[in-house]
Order: sequence, then C-alpha cells, then structure tokens
Amino acid sequence: MSATEQPCYTLINTSQDLESTSEVQLREDLEKGNDKAKAEALKKLIVMMLNGEKFPSLLMIIIRYVMPSQNHAIKKLLLIFWEIVPKHTADGKLLHEMILVCDAYRKDLQHPNEFIRGSTLRFLCKLKEPELLEPLMPSIRACIEYRHAYVRRNAVLAIFTIYKNFDFLIPDAPELIGKFLDVEQDMACRRNAFMMLIHVDQERALNYLSNVIDQVNSFGDILQLVIVELIYKVCHSNPSERARFIRCIYNLLNSSSQAVRYEAAGTLITLSSAPTAVRAASSCYIDLIIKESDNNVKLIVLDRLIALKDIAAHERILQELVMDILRVLASPDIEVRKKTLQLSYDLVTSKTINEMVLVLKKEVSKTHNEQDTEDVEKYKQLLVRTLHQCTMKFPDVANTIIPVLIEFLADKNELAALDVLVFIRDVMQKLSNLKDLIVQRLLDICGQIKSVKVLRATLWLLGEYCSSIEDIQNVMTFIRQSLGDLPIVDDEIRRSTGETRDEQDTAMTAPVQRLVTADGTYATQSAFITTNPTDKKNFNGLPNDRNRQPSLRTFLLDGDFFIGAALATSLCKLVIRHINLEIDTTKQNRFCAEAMFIIASILHLGRTSLPSKPMNEDDFDRMLMCIRLLNERLPITFQIFGQDCRTSLADMLTIKAQEQKDIEKKLSKEKAATIEPDDPIRFTQLLAANEFDEKEDILDFTLKQAIGTIGKKDDNIFSSSKLSKVTQLTGFSDPVYAEAYVNVNQYDIVLDVLIVNQTSDTLQNLTVELATLGDLKLVEKPQSITMAPHDFTNIKANIKVTSTENGIIFGNIVYDITGSQSDRNCVVLNDIHIDIMDYIVPSSCTDNEFRQMWIEFEWENKIVVNTTIRDLHLYLSYLLKSTNMRCLTPEKALSGDCGFMAANLYAKSIFGEDVLANVSIEKSAIHADAPVTGHIRIRAKSQGMALSMGDKINMTQKTGFKGVSLVQK
Repeated sequence: MSATEQPCYTLINTSQDLESTSEVQLREDLEKGNDKAKAEALKKLIVMMLNGEKFPSLLMIIIRYVMPSQNHAIKKLLLIFWEIVPKHTADGKLLHEMILVCDAYRKDLQHPNEFIRGSTLRFLCKLKEPELLEPLMPSIRACIEYRHAYVRRNAVLAIFTIYKNFDFLIPDAPELIGKFLDVEQDMACRRNAFMMLIHVDQERALNYLSNVIDQVNSFGDILQLVIVELIYKVCHSNPSERARFIRCIYNLLNSSSQAVRYEAAGTLITLSSAPTAVRAASSCYIDLIIKESDNNVKLIVLDRLIALKDIAAHERILQELVMDILRVLASPDIEVRKKTLQLSYDLVTSKTINEMVLVLKKEVSKTHNEQDTEDVEKYKQLLVRTLHQCTMKFPDVANTIIPVLIEFLADKNELAALDVLVFIRDVMQKLSNLKDLIVQRLLDICGQIKSVKVLRATLWLLGEYCSSIEDIQNVMTFIRQSLGDLPIVDDEIRRSTGETRDEQDTAMTAPVQRLVTADGTYATQSAFITTNPTDKKNFNGLPNDRNRQPSLRTFLLDGDFFIGAALATSLCKLVIRHINLEIDTTKQNRFCAEAMFIIASILHLGRTSLPSKPMNEDDFDRMLMCIRLLNERLPITFQIFGQDCRTSLADMLTIKAQEQKDIEKKLSKEKAATIEPDDPIRFTQLLAANEFDEKEDILDFTLKQAIGTIGKKDDNIFSSSKLSKVTQLTGFSDPVYAEAYVNVNQYDIVLDVLIVNQTSDTLQNLTVELATLGDLKLVEKPQSITMAPHDFTNIKANIKVTSTENGIIFGNIVYDITGSQSDRNCVVLNDIHIDIMDYIVPSSCTDNEFRQMWIEFEWENKIVVNTTIRDLHLYLSYLLKSTNMRCLTPEKALSGDCGFMAANLYAKSIFGEDVLANVSIEKSAIHADAPVTGHIRIRAKSQGMALSMGDKINMTQKTGFKGVSLVQK
C-alpha cells in the first residue's frame, strides 16, 4: 500500500437504482421523521456525500435532531457520517460545530451500553484530528478499566492508533498498556495490548514474554499467533536472541490450534537449520495434514514439505519420515494423494523401500473393495505408476510387487491395467530372472481379462517373452480355448441353425472349476462356456448367446480385428521360438499348422457378414503376411521377428530410461546452488551472529507472494515494471485523460485507472462505466466522484476471471459540468484486451494421456504457419516461448536436419483446462532461403480455449520474433 493511499475501513454497498433525494426532503426526514425515517435519510445522505456532494447546512440539523437519539442503528450510521463529513473550514480551521460533536463522543464513551462504548472507540481509531481527540483522552483511559471485555479490547486499539499518530496526547501509553497487560485475563484484550507493545515498545513486549514464557501454552490461539510473529521478528533482526525464545517455539508446536502449529513450524525452520528443529517442524506439518479436514490446507502444507525436500540439508531428515508421510494417503482427495505419492517416491531409500511397498500394496488391496469412481480409477493409476518407479529404482522389490499388480489386469479400470502391462514389459526386459514367474501369472489371469486392449497387450507380452516349450504350449492352449471351436465361421453357422454336436466334440479342454455337490461328489464347469437348458432356447442369434462365447471370439465377433492382428504376430513369434526349441520336425510342423489354422480362421471370419464390423485392410494384410511368413519360413523374416524386434524394444526402453535420467539430472542441477567465482566465502563459525542478515523477511515475502509482485523475471527490465502494463484509454486531447494499469493475479484482474481532468471546469458525478466480453465479471461498479479543475485521481475496479478465454474490457467515462444545462458528457474508452497467457502454465503428461485427450476433445482449431523464420528448431522454440506450452516430444526425436518436424505440445490453465497442440512443419529442400511452412492443430475441451490459443499464435506470427532476425543473420 502506498504512503498516500488511505486505508479503507468500511465498504458501503449502494443499490444501482438508488433515487437521488433533494436536500429539502432530507431535512424534513431528519427533523420530523421517526427513527426509521431518520436512519433511511442518513443512509441516503452518506451515499450522496461519498459521491462528492456537499450538504453543509444539514450539519446542525443532524446535531440537534439526530444525535440525541438512543437508537443503536442511528448511532452506528452517525459514526460513519462523522467519519466522512468535512470537519474543517476552507482555511483549514476546525468547524465550531465539531465541539458539540466532541461532547457527544464523550457522552457515548461514558454510556452504560458496552456496544455504544466499543463502537465509539473503534470510530476514534479513524479520527485524524488531535483537537477532537484531546478532550476525550480521560474517557478513553477510563474505558481501559471497564468491566466488559469488548470495551477494553477496543480501548486498547484506540490508544494504540492515537499513540501512533499523536503520541503527545498520551505519552505514557506503553507504560499504561504494559500494566494493563500484567493484570488482564481476556485473551482478545491481551492480544491487542501485546500487538501494540510489539509495534511501539518491543523491549517491553519481550520482557513481558520472558516473564510469562512458561505459560504460553495456556494462552489463546490469537495471542499465541502474535507471540510467534514477535519471536520471528526479534530473532530475524537480532539472532543473538534466538536461544532465548526458541524453546517457546518448540512448545507452540504442540498448541491446540492448527494455525499456531503451522506458523510455529514455519518460524522454527527459518530460525534454525538444526536436524532436531527440521525433524520437529516436519513431524508437525505431517500431523497437520493428517488431522486437518480442509483439502486446501493439506495441499498448502504438502507444498511446504516439498519445499523442505528441495533443500539438500533437509532432505536426509525427511527421508526418515517417509512412512509418516505415507499416512496422508488416508485422505480421499486425489490431488493430495498425488502429491503425497510423488513426495514419498522422491524420499524413499533402500532402508525404507520395503516398508513403503507394504503400505502401497495395502492401498492397492483397498481399491479393489471401493466403488469404481473417477477418483478411485485415477488413484489406482497413481499407485501402479509409483510401484513401477519404485521397482525401476530398487529392483529387489519386484518379486513382491508383481503378484499384486497383475490382479489389476482383471479389473474394470482399463487405464490402470494398461499401466500395469507397461510396468510388466519393463520388468521382463530388464529383470530376466522374473520372466518365468510373470509368464505363469499372466497365464493364470488371462481368462479373467474383460478389456480387449488389456487382452491384446497381454497376448503380445506372452508371444514376446515365452521362452520354454511348456509355456509356449500353455499359451497355445489358452488361445484355442479363448477362440472356441474352429473354424469359427462354421461353428457360428452351426450355432445359428440350432445344431448341437456330440458331447465328445463339445467337451472343451479349458481349465475347469471343481465344484462340490450336495452329496459330496465333484461336479465340473467350464471356465469359458457354461450351458444350461434355458440357454439352448436362445441359440438363434440372440444377444445373450454372445455372453456365453469365449472371450477372444466375442471380441472378434464385435468387429475388433486389431486383436486378431496382434494375435497373429504373437503366434508367429511363438512358432519361431518353438522351432528353435523343438527338435522333432513333426511336432514343429503340427504346431506351425495349428497357428496357421487359427489365423486363417480369423481371416475367413473377417470376410463374412457375421462380425458387427468388417475387417479393415490393415489387419487383413498383417494376418496374411503372418501366414505367408509361417508358410515360407525364410531365415531373414525369422531373424526380424525373433531377434530384431526384441533389440528395437530394448533400444527404445534404454532411450526412455536415459531421457528420464537426463530430466532428473537437469532438475537436480537447477536445485543445486551455484557459487560464482567472486562470491564471498561464508564461515559458519565467524558469521553465526549474523546468520539472518542476508535472508529476506518471510512475512514481507509472503505478503509479496499474495499480491503477486514476486517471481516475475524477464530479460527486458521494463517489461516487468508497471509501465509495460499501462494501457492508454483516451487521447491526450480529450477533456478527460485516462490510462489503466492492468494487474493480473491468478483469478483476479485489478484495473488501476488514472483519471486527469484536463478542463478548467469542475466535473460532477464522473463515473467510469465498464463492461466485459468473455468469461470476465465486474465485481463492483466504480463509485461516482467530483473532480476539481486540472485535478487527477485513481479509481480501482476488480474483475473476476472464470475461464481461460481472451477477454475484452470496454466502456466510457460520463460526467456533468457544473452550471451546464446540457446532457451528460461522454468519453469512449479504448478496449483493454486481457492476454490468455497470464493463465496458461506449461505442464506435462504421458503419451497415452495425450492420445486419450486428443480423441476426447471435440474442439479443434487449425492454424496455418505464416512466418519469415527459416529454421525449424528456431520456430518451435519461439512457439513454445510465446504460448507457454511444453514440448512432449523428446529432444532426440527432434534432433537432426531432415527438413520436416512434428511435435506434440501441452499446457494447462490455472482453472484446470487442458490444451493440446500438434505442430507439423517443413522446410523446402530446394530453396534454402524459403520460410518454414506447415500447420498447427490445437485441440481443447472448450471452444473458447481452442479459439483463444489460435488467436494468440496468429497474433504472435504477425508481430514476429523478438531477436529472431539477429539469430538468423
């Protein structure tokens, strides 16, 4: 807050349709009306005076007819009236009428009703006239000893403000309040008194705190918060006092108030970096997260723990508390769980990994019993990914994690199951000793898989990693059971005509479930097909017949032949491996013929009308190629399918792992403190007394964070100043000049409008009328003002933002000229365009999530690249900088110079909206100086987001690059 800006104590809401009342009517209501009429007249008078009108003749009317009233509502309104009414004559002398008002104040300070006394004392805090305050000082002093705490509390505040502004009126205020503090019992009164001493006599406050330091735990939370603030300020300015008060901060960590514990923990960490202090503060934070019900509080405290983790000296201490941090997973909020799992993974060590895995396995078991909601499904994904990361970091725990995660394959949550399969693929590739165990588990769970995507990926894994004849035979048995009787077309036609086969032919070789009957004998039931008499009546193509069929056949009849293509590839790999392992040529040929028969049966089915959807050409060609491969048995094709595919997979996984390591290395470098060659060396032993001299005051720091004035770095020094955000609203030749400073702070936009009266006339009822376009909402209408000739003033307007769209603020300034009989004058304002980039932040997601969102988002905006840039990489880097998006395509995929580039970009708004972009650009191979061409496709969930991002890209392409021409030269 600037030094010239007066603080606002009261906000008065005025109705938009408030009718103006004449002075005569106000006079009559104030003289002759009842209490209700007088109160209404006072309200109208206050609003009109706030709008700049003057009523000097009504001053005595109010003193004579309104002030004697004992109505509490009227007395409250009178206090507001006396706050805004002019109290001085034109030459600066105090009005004589104010002597009568002063006498009324004195009577109210001696009133038997505590509300009137207290509200009058609060009003006196706002008075800036020492002439009015001086006669009231004895009454104010007397209120310090009044029986009611409400009066004493406000009396302390009144003495505080009077002493701060006019200390000659009550020079012994610190001593008076010090004695009052010694005997006072009410916590609110003690808090106000202690707060005053902190600001006016800190030494007296410290002496009081030293005397009662053993009783601090029994104080109320409002007093404890002030004590924490005092201790921080004292220790920050004078570190030698730290040993005197740090024990008090330790004690406040056990306060009954959560707010006090939070502040005490933050203060303790800033005052001491000792391991015991960090451990105590961290334990306090964790306890707060667990006990606090508000998710916003949980997230804030979690952020404090994450900030602690980023400090190398504190990370080791937090590693010991990782099991306590995992207790936060009991919270149902998905964001809290996400941050907790990431923090726990960052802190886990070889000592705690086994305990952490046990906890996560219990969480996995809990999710099986919970109802499947969106948050539960996301939580399952988070658990799978965290366990995956733990396994890659500590391979020894893989054998305990895999059996638990494989159960997810039979789950309805497809996303979690696919993440499990990615995890299994990485483990089988890197930990070959677990391959047999995983294959066996996959064979056991295959029959329970309900998702076609999961089954397709499982078949690929089995085809890729089965390495023994027994496993290969088991996979082939499962495939035959899943497909049912072959050929599929003949079997389906037979079913549709109602024909039945002999019991011997219909007996399946599927695994059977053994059931015990009532007489103790065993009965058998197929795991894939169950028949009963009622089902036979529904054989004629009815829907429930589909539910009786084997799972793989069901997917094929539904028209999903992509699983057929994956199955054909897996069969080829199984045949190649079987030929390498089996010596008997007859068995080799039999196994190969069975695989070809299965593929041919699926091909035949795809060319009939039995499936819901026909087979596409890609799947048909793939399966036909597999049959040809098995028929010709060329060594080169066997080499490609048997070895080269595995080598390519290993290379891909190695590159991905290296990219992840590079990212982590980059982050660790960013966290590491860089020391320049000319930086002074600090010796702890020599500088212990001045430890905090170079540290910023955390109270000032958090205030700057709240108002959004830190963390804005820019290469151009002027772009981070206010001047870069000033928009001219009117011309220099207009009678009223206006310009606005636009301050965007997350969900709020504050317009600070400077208005200059460039005429020699007094402008009355000058109003800035604003309107918005887009998802912007004007919170309150700016009040009307009166401006003297060549005067200037500032008007602020608050605007709420509800979504990420390009918003426009427009309007005009209307005013009246004193003595003019014409209509109101109007000056039209220039439009203010709100930049979408203030709400967009770079973010990241996996390739699968990107593809899923790309399919789901229905709004697309295609932008044609129109630029003078001749370098593909330069264009991409500029695009990332101007749109605040992050490139998801790895750097290695973008490296090289092939004349073409494709990249995926992703960003998120502060409102949680996602925006995706696909960049496809190329450069002419013939003309070296030709600019980059191509297009950018933007997709978003909302139309406004897609259009706004497209407009931003088009606008930046027109304005050109900053410094690009220099780089190109």
